[in-house]
Amino acid sequence: MPLTVRRSIELLGLFLVVAVLVIGHDIIMPVLMAFFISLMLLPVFRFLRKHKFPEAAAIIIPILLVAIFLGLIIWFFSAQVASLVNDFPQIKHNVSIHLNALSDWFSKISHISTKEQVKFINEKSNDLLGMAGQAASGAAVTLSSVFVFVGLLPIYIYLMLFYKDILLRFIFMWFKPDHHPRVKDAIYETESIIKNYLVGLLIQVTYMTILLGGILMAFGIKHALLIGVIFAILNLIPYVGALIGNIIGVLLTLTSSTELGPVITVLLVIAFVQFLDNNILMPRIVGSKVKINALFAILGVIVGGSIAGISGMFLSLPMIAVLKVIFDRTDTFKQWGVLLGDERPTGSPMKFPVFRKKVPVDTKPGIEKTKEKD
Repeated sequence: MPLTVRRSIELLGLFLVVAVLVIGHDIIMPVLMAFFISLMLLPVFRFLRKHKFPEAAAIIIPILLVAIFLGLIIWFFSAQVASLVNDFPQIKHNVSIHLNALSDWFSKISHISTKEQVKFINEKSNDLLGMAGQAASGAAVTLSSVFVFVGLLPIYIYLMLFYKDILLRFIFMWFKPDHHPRVKDAIYETESIIKNYLVGLLIQVTYMTILLGGILMAFGIKHALLIGVIFAILNLIPYVGALIGNIIGVLLTLTSSTELGPVITVLLVIAFVQFLDNNILMPRIVGSKVKINALFAILGVIVGGSIAGISGMFLSLPMIAVLKVIFDRTDTFKQWGVLLGDERPTGSPMKFPVFRKKVPVDTKPGIEKTKEKD
């Protein structure tokens, strides 16, 4: 097959995959989430089977453990939100103080009177109420889809673990027997990457909540645990989540205090905890298994979010990592693995022909390794 035709087929296939994800994300995302969770539960399943548990029980017990863990997170989060609601009168008072201060500052720099500002806000408030009504009608649909998503997950996980040997046989039958060792290696590496990534994220949520919430409590910041758990959960979304977590942390602090000192404290503590997380804790927990370059990690998060919302943003990195494992082991798609990876060649392909070939080459350290050297 001519090279140009092959490349055209690859690009057409890429377009079709994206189109299928956009059109069928409501069906595909629960299946992908269940696939990743089932990989994480495989060690527990194998342990129980090794100790003579019935197959159904060996599948149901890990699923129940996940459900209990998520239930504890929801209970903890709801308890913190209830505490926030109890402080609503004080929050309302603090917000009015901040708004008046902001109004006075804006009047000084723009020469727009407070009355004109109030008139403008009232006009825009009516528009916002109309938009809120439309959003509320769509929220019911979104909420129902969330319940469907959560309800289908345990069913998908159970069936994937129950029929895993059929799924593996299906994968091997796609390839010639000569290629089965490489397929086996790719399956083992995919399983290792996903397990390390997801288990690492669970550990990360735990220590981020304890560290951030504990340090903020020591500084006397109100709603410290709520800020900690919100930031820890949002931090699961690569790059974007940390930014949103910072904003929410600042807003919660502003509503509970009339001074800027606590806000600066929250920002400094978040920066300190993030430094520990990025440079010391997370690399030791997850390791360097997911070697995706920052450009495609950010693009993956944005594209995943536009296709499937929060679940798409969360699943983007493990999906790209799985694709890279597959691409690296196929001669036809090896260049796509290079594109997604973080292995920069030590020289320019424009000058050195060896860097233009599908062969292992010497590489420079990625962004994270460069930071460690510095």
